Amino acid sequence: MVILTLNCGSSSAKYQLYDWDLRDILAVGVVEKVTVGGSFINHKVKGREEITLEHDCPTHTDAVDLIIKTLTDREKGCISDMSVIKAVGHRVVHGGDKFTKSVIVDDAALAAFNEMKDMSPLHNPANIMGIEAAKKVLPDVPHCAIMDTAWHQTMPPESFLYAVPYEWYEKYQARRYGFHGTSFLYTAKRAAVLLGKDPFKTNLIICHLGNGASVNAVKDGLSFDTSMGITPLEGLVMGTRSGDLDPALPFYIMRKTGMSAAEVENALNKKSGLFGITGKYSDRRDIQKARIDGDKRAALSQDIEAQRVKKYIGGYQAVLGRVDALVFTAGVGEFAFFMREKILSGLEGAGVVFDPKKNEMSHTRNTETRISKPESKIPVYIIPTDEELVMTEDAYALVSGSYDIHTKFTYSFQSRDYVNKSRAEGLKGELAKHPELKEIIAPPA
Repeated sequence: MVILTLNCGSSSAKYQLYDWDLRDILAVGVVEKVTVGGSFINHKVKGREEITLEHDCPTHTDAVDLIIKTLTDREKGCISDMSVIKAVGHRVVHGGDKFTKSVIVDDAALAAFNEMKDMSPLHNPANIMGIEAAKKVLPDVPHCAIMDTAWHQTMPPESFLYAVPYEWYEKYQARRYGFHGTSFLYTAKRAAVLLGKDPFKTNLIICHLGNGASVNAVKDGLSFDTSMGITPLEGLVMGTRSGDLDPALPFYIMRKTGMSAAEVENALNKKSGLFGITGKYSDRRDIQKARIDGDKRAALSQDIEAQRVKKYIGGYQAVLGRVDALVFTAGVGEFAFFMREKILSGLEGAGVVFDPKKNEMSHTRNTETRISKPESKIPVYIIPTDEELVMTEDAYALVSGSYDIHTKFTYSFQSRDYVNKSRAEGLKGELAKHPELKEIIAPPA
């Protein structure tokens, strides 16, 4: 059984094709610049070099059509025709409080996603366009929605409620929802494996650090609190998002500048964060280079970002009481050792003692690593996330009728013997070039 997963953004469409019977990835890729002109596809089939092809995609339907044509192309593809695909899994960022787990998409589900557009204006519209486009191109297979917010539905009221008029929650569902749920689910389950603990007796602090970023407090294997709120704007300093700020600040700026509410919202989402502080950079690699070259605002942006993450780590440690592990994941969390160093430095009093050499060595998506010193009371792991695998397993289980909420469902990657074949192959090549990487690989306990 072959399963396609799609993650559609406002101007992109990421995909993965997975052979369930072989438990292996057949192809991965992304279509960039959808709807904006100059579109192209980056496409990688297992065992071959990545290729890039230019192709105009004025709509998401065109993008999905291009993905299917590329996957089924006699020379560039890896499957004979569309009939090989038996299910499609879609990332949906905001499921509100209506969805506690993944679902097969029907008219009622689509209507619910549309109702929540205003709570995730940057994401849900694109997710919906991707679903509708895929249903046109692949009308005869089940389409499954995997919600970022579903993981966080276990949060207690003291975590998800805002201290605002209660009727705002009752009438308008104004509450904290949290995001990056598939990533937190995967890393929480994998952390339990590495620790050798029952996942439902495990307390974790997980830092998902990418262009979008959030921290999750996991108590007894369940999401207990998280930094993002009713939208993905709250919490950490991000690439272009402000994160936490005084709620009065937008009103102050509107009075001072005459900006509209929509203009301020756009500025907080797209012109703030690291980009707002530096004035030109949102990518941490660019910021690190600029800092080395003496750019003071680049250095300041790193200091602000690291301090915000530290505050959440400390706060969640107080809330959880016992922390079994601190976990880093996602692009920045997995690769930006300089940001991990800034975040971890000074946490010795909180029981976190990291090894600078091990931290710098950990720069891979092909294995899980441990970068804390033996004397650290709280181990520090870097666990490369695998949201696509969660989406794939949910889609397969939904279609086969075996799926349930994660407290009643076991994923393949919860096994001590689980192996990601694609990553294992990539690790061989890395170890050949950097044999010292073996020193920090974190085996299951």
